Amino acid sequence: MRPAAALAKRLGLSVRDLELLQQSLIHSSYLHEHRDLAVGHNERLEFLGDSVVSLAISNALYRRHPDDDEGVLSARRASIVSTTGLARLAGRLGLGEYLLLGEGESQRGGRRRPALLASAFEAVVGALYLDLGFEAAAAFVVDVATRELTSERPLNSLKSPKSRLQEFTQRLSGDRPQYRLVQAVGPDHDKVFRVEVAVEGRVIGTGEGHSRRLAESAAAAGAIDALRQEPGFFADQAKGAPELSEPAEGGPDSDFEEPPQPAVAERRLAEWEAAMREPEIRRG
Repeated sequence: MRPAAALAKRLGLSVRDLELLQQSLIHSSYLHEHRDLAVGHNERLEFLGDSVVSLAISNALYRRHPDDDEGVLSARRASIVSTTGLARLAGRLGLGEYLLLGEGESQRGGRRRPALLASAFEAVVGALYLDLGFEAAAAFVVDVATRELTSERPLNSLKSPKSRLQEFTQRLSGDRPQYRLVQAVGPDHDKVFRVEVAVEGRVIGTGEGHSRRLAESAAAAGAIDALRQEPGFFADQAKGAPELSEPAEGGPDSDFEEPPQPAVAERRLAEWEAAMREPEIRRG
C-alpha cells in the first residue's frame, strides 16, 4: 500500500485524489533521488496549506473564545500554527512515518525535525483543500487541533519557553539569555544535542533534544522550572512572575509526539517504493 493510501486509511479520510495526497508527503530531497517515482514535491501544497490552516484555526478560535480580544486570539493562534505547534499536530497523526524523504535527509533525522513535520502537515492540508474543498480541510484541521482550540490557558502560558525566559530576564536586567551548545552525540540520523542557557554569566538551565532548537527550548523550560522552584539569585523577582507561571498540559512546553524510529520508517519506505513500482513491473 502506498503512503497516501495508508495515511488516508489510518485517518479515516474519504480522499478522492490519492495522487495529490501522495505528493503532499514527498519532500524535495526524495524527488532529487527518485525522479522516476515522483512527479513533484510538496512545497507548493505547503504554501497553500499554510493559508488554509491559518484561516481554519482563526475561525475556530473566534467562535470558541467570544470573550478574548484580538491580542489574546492572536497569541492562541500563534501557539497552534507555530513550527512547534504544527509539528505537535503532525506527531499526533504519526505523519513522520508516511513521509518520503531522501536517504540523506532521513539519516539526519528528518522524520523528527519540527520544521519538516510542520511543513508536511501544511502540505497535507493543502492537498485536502484541493481535493475535498475548504470545509472538509478546515474540519480536518479543527479536529486534529481540538485540544489546543478548546484550551483555556492564560495568555502567558501560550508563549514558548524561550520567549517567556527572555521576557523575564529582559524585564529585570535588560539581558538576553545566552544559549551554548555543550555536546552533540550519536549518529547523524539520531544525534542528541545538549544545550545550556545562562543569564548574567550564570547557567540556570540545560536541555537535550534531537535538534539544537529543541535542545534550546528544553533548556529554557528547565531554567523556568528551576527559577520557579529554586529562584536563587532571582529570588525576589521570580516570586509570582507571570513569565514563570505553570504551563497547562499541551502548552508550548509540551513536546510533540515523535514518529517511529528510523529503522522502522526506512523499512516501510522500502515497502512503499516497491508498491509504487508495481504498475511498471506489470506493464513490462
